[in-house]
Amino acid sequence: MGGPVTLTDTFGRVHRDLRISLTDRCSLRCTYCMPAEGVPWLQKDSLLTTEEIVRVARVAVEAGVSTLRLTGGEPLLRPDVVDVVSRLSTLIGPDGPPEISLTTNALALPRLAQPLVEAGLTRVNISLDTLRQDRFVALTRRDRLDDTLAGIDAAVGARLAPVKINTVVMRGRNDDEIVDLAEFAAERGLHLRFIEQMPLDAGHTWDRGTMVEAEEILAALTSRWELTEMPGRGADPAQTWLLDGGPTTIGVIASVTRPFCGACDRIRLTADGQLRACLFARTETDVLSVLRSGASDAEIDAAIRRCLLGKKAGHDIDDPGFLQPSRPMSAIGG
Repeated sequence: MGGPVTLTDTFGRVHRDLRISLTDRCSLRCTYCMPAEGVPWLQKDSLLTTEEIVRVARVAVEAGVSTLRLTGGEPLLRPDVVDVVSRLSTLIGPDGPPEISLTTNALALPRLAQPLVEAGLTRVNISLDTLRQDRFVALTRRDRLDDTLAGIDAAVGARLAPVKINTVVMRGRNDDEIVDLAEFAAERGLHLRFIEQMPLDAGHTWDRGTMVEAEEILAALTSRWELTEMPGRGADPAQTWLLDGGPTTIGVIASVTRPFCGACDRIRLTADGQLRACLFARTETDVLSVLRSGASDAEIDAAIRRCLLGKKAGHDIDDPGFLQPSRPMSAIGG
């Protein structure tokens, strides 16, 4: 293929991380993601096939992508998820095979963790917003806390490392559990990352004024531990601290109040074959049609680069003219 090897946007950011949504469907109904009745699911014939996913990933890996993150919806709802991981693990880029990770609600990990490891999965990010059963039911509209905790144990038992826990902090709903969740992670050797709530809900009810900011999260943590900021963040969305000198680390993903757009190296592929240069993008590049028109690898590569040409310097959440993406998080892929 012609052109530069790396996937670079107009601001010089080199993209090494491809987030691949395997499905828009989910087994939970988290309040900050979708309404109780769910959202209209994508039609089956509009979803990328496994062959199409692997082909786009191969072109991206050959152009320098070194991390493939499988997302959803809930990626473990895809019946052939183990086969997808197995096939992606055979790809080879300029620096060798990519790292393959997965973001999940963990409900299916007791059954799938070991097969996924054997297929080539290296690590997982698991969503856990509360340790209290009544709150879990209220936040997810499903009584599945015990299943989530069992999934976390299965990930640890399968030697996925690190096992990262993602917690969206919400005022009046779980912000009083910041210390409890950190202690839970520390006791189990998990890597916890607190996340500022972002405007990605299907109902567009997000309110910047009521969001729990990074400073409040850090204040809660410093009431219990001494925090030491770790250097060398690079393109990692989480700013990380040691608790009482370590070894436990806690991360904070402050997409709203401390945006890290200047170091962003991520591009997203939705389950229906749309490329997105930013989680908050309002435009997409259609690679599904390119794939199904009999395109060459060079044309797929060109579509990826075309998407990156439209990437903005930042997401502009704090700009008065900011408009929330029309798609909710479940349809974009995290």
